[in-house]
Amino acid sequence: MSLPNVLLTGLGAVLVLMIGAWILSLIREKTCVADSFWGLGFVLIAWLAWSMGPETSRSLLVAVLISIWGLRLFFHITMRNWGAPEDRRYRAMREHYGRRFWWVSLFSVFLLQGTLLWVISLAPQLAQLSSVPDRLTWLDGLGLFVWAVGFTFEAVSDYQMKRFSSNPANEGKVMDKGLWGYSRHPNYFGECLVWWGIFIIALATPYGWWALFSPVLVTVLLLKVSGVAMLEKDIIQRRPDYERYRHRVNAFFPWFPSKR
Repeated sequence: MSLPNVLLTGLGAVLVLMIGAWILSLIREKTCVADSFWGLGFVLIAWLAWSMGPETSRSLLVAVLISIWGLRLFFHITMRNWGAPEDRRYRAMREHYGRRFWWVSLFSVFLLQGTLLWVISLAPQLAQLSSVPDRLTWLDGLGLFVWAVGFTFEAVSDYQMKRFSSNPANEGKVMDKGLWGYSRHPNYFGECLVWWGIFIIALATPYGWWALFSPVLVTVLLLKVSGVAMLEKDIIQRRPDYERYRHRVNAFFPWFPSKR
């Protein structure tokens, strides 16, 4: 099947998935359902590309890597939000739009995330839909290594934060242990590495450079839009000790904390 047809099929599938997630959010009255379906959307597109493409070793490798990352993220976010109040971001939106929020959320949350998801997924799809080279190369190995480092950072830091947050004695305190002692957002750093790893794998194919915008977009979103910038503004208002933590520990790239 041609590249445009595969890409459009993936777009249609992910939009149907996010509309289903939106309906579920109306039933449960929790918009944070969208966050759980974010990872699942990538898994869906990856296996569609694998089934509709040349089925090379690279295509299978990318589908497996995306599935490991996406399913872990799905279960992590779902368990974190299960039984918890709705995220402050969505509560604020719900209060702002009032009775209109039920349909505003379809476009401003679910379809927006679905579109971003599809755009970012063009990198793994470019890696999957090329039939050459027909064997794995050193770029595939390098990309796998970078992906593995990123996945480890993301999974371990999420686990450390989960343990910290589950302890009532840590209520109101700042997490600065483990990986969080070297980066204020090691999970975001890890997620960026995951996508840079996928991009490196795509580089093994003739048109891999076109996939560059994917990790760049993820990095910009996590640093400047929905990640570090938004989260830190909220945390500083709720936890005064966070200001001292900011002066000691790097925001993104892991490094030894300052002793000042």
